[in-house]
Amino acid sequence: MPTLFRFFVWITLISSAMNVTAQTIDTLPLYSNGIPNAKNCGMAESDIHTKINHVVVPTLTVFLPKKQDANKASVIICPGGGYGGLAINHEGFEVARALNNLGITAFVLKYRLPKDACMQDKSIGPLQDAQQAIALVRSKSETFNLDPNKIGILGFSAGGHLAATATTHFSQPVLTVPVSVKPDFAVLIYPVISFADSITHMGSRRNLLGSNPTPAMIEQYSNELHITSSTPPCFLVHAADDKAVVVDNSLSFFKALKKQQIPASLNIYPFGGHGFGLHNKTTSDQWFNRLSFWLKDQGFLRQLP
Repeated sequence: MPTLFRFFVWITLISSAMNVTAQTIDTLPLYSNGIPNAKNCGMAESDIHTKINHVVVPTLTVFLPKKQDANKASVIICPGGGYGGLAINHEGFEVARALNNLGITAFVLKYRLPKDACMQDKSIGPLQDAQQAIALVRSKSETFNLDPNKIGILGFSAGGHLAATATTHFSQPVLTVPVSVKPDFAVLIYPVISFADSITHMGSRRNLLGSNPTPAMIEQYSNELHITSSTPPCFLVHAADDKAVVVDNSLSFFKALKKQQIPASLNIYPFGGHGFGLHNKTTSDQWFNRLSFWLKDQGFLRQLP
């Protein structure tokens, strides 16, 4: 399909969707002029039991709300999967629909999974995609009827590490973009934060940095060490009994946020383990409800449904 024709079809779909129930509108290519840092590796993407593996072509899937909140906020969602796969359904599409119910426009990011065979530098591949997603949404804010200063990023587990990296490394973009790649707020759900030996999720670290990362590489991607006075507000959720990604990850990030006086909310449940997505079945208290109040208090949401 010619590029110009596809663009007009896309705009038509977006316009008509404003008057219907929340739905996937389109899946957009993340890059229009070639994927940076990519090598032709011949790897085929696979979808096994709701988990996507071998992502080499990143995309952004758009979810528009039936009724947009007056503050016109948006959220880019990074599913987890240890940087080895993407739990695209329960940590992606389900969350996008829940955000739509708040009147928030959502974008599910299918980011590249780091592979030496497919990237010149696999350590920066996912971050390039996260920063490009922020830049793309911001540059097309008028098209989507969004406030360019109310673009958040939300991530689970290793996707939480990616979201936290985008939240702390925006001043040094890993690709050339015409607009700011700084998210205006971050939502981190049982996130991998640190790559320090004592608390990291070794699988995520190994997939992103390899088996023998240098101390400098570990420091670079230990996000609790990169919080400054410019870091945006953050909302964190973790279970105290998480054995896959220990709660110390969120604790260390929150302490660093507090030191810099960054507005932050830390929500720790006694039980729930890892990977519960929207619904921690061990409690009647739902973190997404808390998030909606926090978004309203921070000025990103005008009213609750």
